[in-house]
Amino acid sequence: MKSSLTRGRALKQIAGLPLAALAVGATLSAAQGAVANNQKQYKYQNKPGAKGAKCSGCRFFKPPHGCTIVTGTISPNGWCIAYSPK
Repeated sequence: MKSSLTRGRALKQIAGLPLAALAVGATLSAAQGAVANNQKQYKYQNKPGAKGAKCSGCRFFKPPHGCTIVTGTISPNGWCIAYSPK
């Protein structure tokens, strides 16, 4: 059996695309907000802390730009209150 796409059906499917895009955008915004809240909670900063403490010297740092505690992109030269030397 051959499936045929009618003009009306095609227009209905196209009309739904902006709604789908909005849903994806809302999900991304929520995820970005969660990352920002997590970084704020741990007082993450993109510069070294006291006495030159850096994420790259922390046991929670995951090279090249990750952390097991703080979410998002982490600078090796950053610092947060969860810092624990290796």
